[in-house]
Order: sequence, then C-alpha cells, then structure tokens
Amino acid sequence: MEEKQQQALLPSFEDFKHENGIAFWWASEFMTMLGYDDYDSFKSKVVGRATQALISLGVDHYSQITPAKRKVGSNDVDDLKLSRFACYIVAMNGNPQKKEVALAQAYFAAETRKLELFLEGNEDIARLIYREEFTAGQKSLMDTAQKAGVENYAEFNNAGYIGLYNKTAEQLKRQRNLPQSDATRIQDYMGRTELAANLFRVTQTEERLKQDEVKTQQNANKTHRNIGRRIRQMVEENTGKLPEQLPVQRKLPEVKKELKKAKKALEKIDKK
Repeated sequence: MEEKQQQALLPSFEDFKHENGIAFWWASEFMTMLGYDDYDSFKSKVVGRATQALISLGVDHYSQITPAKRKVGSNDVDDLKLSRFACYIVAMNGNPQKKEVALAQAYFAAETRKLELFLEGNEDIARLIYREEFTAGQKSLMDTAQKAGVENYAEFNNAGYIGLYNKTAEQLKRQRNLPQSDATRIQDYMGRTELAANLFRVTQTEERLKQDEVKTQQNANKTHRNIGRRIRQMVEENTGKLPEQLPVQRKLPEVKKELKKAKKALEKIDKK
C-alpha cells in the first residue's frame, strides 16, 4: 500500500517539473503538493529552514533555491525555483502530520534508498539545523556569561552539563564511549530531541543571566546548573528517559557527507 502511494506521488512530482536549461520546481506549486496554502508562511518557515540546512551543509543555497519572477495570467509574481535536492530538503522540513508531506517524505526516502544513500530524512535535517543553532547559541551565551562575571568558561559550561546530565561533559563522553579527544564534540552525536534540549538550555540560561543581572562566576554557575536541572525534568517527563540515556546517533559530519552525496546523486537524475 505504501509503495503504491509513493508511486502515486511520482507523476505529480515529475509532472510539475519545469526546464529552462536545468530542471526546477516552482516553490508555489511544490507548496500545494505538500498541502500548504499560505505561500508567505511556507516560504518563511519551511523554505527558510531548508535554506538553513543548505547553509549548514556549505552548499550555495542560491543555486538550489533561486528567487525568480513568473507569469501568472498577465501578472509577474515573485516565486522561487527549487532544484530537485532543494525539494528533498524542503519536504524533509515540512510537517509530517500533513499527509501530503508524509507522502513526499516517503517518496524521497525511497529515492535515496534506490541511490544507496543512508539517510534518516527529516531527523538528519533537523539535527543539522539544531546543531548550527546550538553553536550560535553557545557563542552568544559565552559573550553574556563574560559580562556576568564568568572567567572560567569551562567551569560554567560544566555547570550546565551537571544540571542537565548529572555529570560533566567528560563524564558523559566516557559513559557514551565517545572518543576522548578534545576535538570530540558531544553535540555531533546527539539526536534531534537532545540537541533541542541543549539549545533550550543555552538560550534560557542566557536570558536568566540577563534578567537577574548576574555579576559573579558563582551565581552564573548556579543559574546554568538550575536551568539544566529544570530541562532534565522536562526531558524525562516527555521521553521517559533521562538525558544521559538518550541514544547516541551517527556522527553529524558523516551525515553531512551523505547529504552532499545525495545532492550529487539527485542532480545526476536531471542530467540523464
């Protein structure tokens, strides 16, 4: 049944393809295929996050999602030209509760399997985006922490880990059997839920430091630890697991490598 549904999508997806020296899909048409009806919202939320994912991959997003004008009746309207790979990324950023999005995700998952690519679809894309957002959030927190009197950032950072995981970053590495090198980034092995929890930890700690006008290392550490503890409770309530019990995922640099292979493979389809 699922295979028949995937096959049913194929003509609709391919039939909406346009060619002008290169194959592309209009975002406004792809939007309706995914069950959305508000173009501005679709563009800012779904396409916006797809753009984030492309930037995270180091891909020129303008070559994949290109602003263009098109004729609708007698009017020129603003639209976006999407490459096949961009359609894949956009679909994976859609709401899977929409049956059209779920169908599109299943279709692209089948396509990537045919190409012998090992991807987890929307999970991989979400991890990629959350990882980038975490990095940016961590940098912002570092600046705010310095203004709050933090001189030993490693100690401050570990206070957050102790709150969230009940152990330091190094202890968490050992528990998860991750490489003990200083170059190992724990976040590269986290799933979407865990990355989101850590992103929430850094953003909420930054807000609390500002709101409480914290001015000492001791109070900053306490603030970070307390925020971590609250999020620890939330994770346990929502997942039934403690944060340190969440599963280790494939290393994100390997996911990026596989997504870049997917880009090349999907581009080849339109060059046949």
